[in-house]
Amino acid sequence: MRDRRGDYRFAACVSATALWLMAGMDGRTQADKPVEPVAVTSAEAGSEAQMKPYAEIIDHTDVTIEMVPIRGGSFRMGSPESEAGRNVDEGPAHEVVVSPFWMSRCEITWDAWEIWGEEIDIQRRSILMLPGTPRDRFADAITRPTAPFTDMSFGMGKGTRPAICMTQHAARTWCRWLSARTGRYYRLPTEAEWEFACRAGTGTAFHFGDDPSLIDEYAWHAGNSDLAYHKVGQKEPNAWGLYDMHGNVAEWVLDQYIPGLYGRRSGQPVKNPLAIPFQLYPRVVRGGGWNAEVAMLRSAARRGSDEDWKQQDPQIPRSIWYHTDALAVGFRVVRPLAEPSAEEKVARWDKSAPAQKDPE
Repeated sequence: MRDRRGDYRFAACVSATALWLMAGMDGRTQADKPVEPVAVTSAEAGSEAQMKPYAEIIDHTDVTIEMVPIRGGSFRMGSPESEAGRNVDEGPAHEVVVSPFWMSRCEITWDAWEIWGEEIDIQRRSILMLPGTPRDRFADAITRPTAPFTDMSFGMGKGTRPAICMTQHAARTWCRWLSARTGRYYRLPTEAEWEFACRAGTGTAFHFGDDPSLIDEYAWHAGNSDLAYHKVGQKEPNAWGLYDMHGNVAEWVLDQYIPGLYGRRSGQPVKNPLAIPFQLYPRVVRGGGWNAEVAMLRSAARRGSDEDWKQQDPQIPRSIWYHTDALAVGFRVVRPLAEPSAEEKVARWDKSAPAQKDPE
């Protein structure tokens, strides 16, 4: 049977080949080089003081992603030994400094995810016979996932509900596509950035305090979700305007999960820490999901991914794009105020091993 997206994949392959041929002497493709970003005035800032909320535009669609400025600062990462429900991998609590960034107000929804996964941007451009822009060409060159073998929402609905079941690799690739699509650099948050943003200036178990009896006002979890995720932004936000930091779906961050990592950080405050991934499992998700007990929704709670998240995948080899059994795992994105250089991206922010490739 012909791939229902075959016509559009051919165009993307032609674009990818052209970009490869245009690679400069520095070894980077044109897709890695600056392009004129989508015009969003409030997205521009020369300093932390100038950062404002903005809605990122995805060309050829009516989907936008609301971004919230997160001022840089320091905080105590991890939890004190006295915190109820604490796990040993949350300590010792230690001082961390993070640089300013924007974070998506909500988890990335199916509406936004499927523009990439279903090639909706390419299809609409083709149907409307729109001329391609440099951003179109760069975005078309980004690898897109193979078609899933089943409905990856597992009957829970799509639209403005959070996208789920993707691997960290898939979430990272979506961020790369969004960067090409918009001309602004997006990535997953680090574990430290995520916790800093979740806490919103607090040092308590949850961003609303220590009393777990208040959780229903802020989160979807095993006790109130009716065994499914919900549309984003339905509960109360934290003090910085971020929704669903507790519950609904757990969220991918960039880091390798290392249980004793915090014990290696001592002395002076650590600035912008990142445990660069060096193996596929485990990697960190944060925030807990609709099927999690309340203790796993705490600001400091950590969880590592597992190979069992692909248990129902019938493919051989198993997909690099989907976690068939991670029905409560999604993600949100950040955009750092100071965009790293191409060299810094390769060496740190976009680095992940081993390389993930579809079978030939």
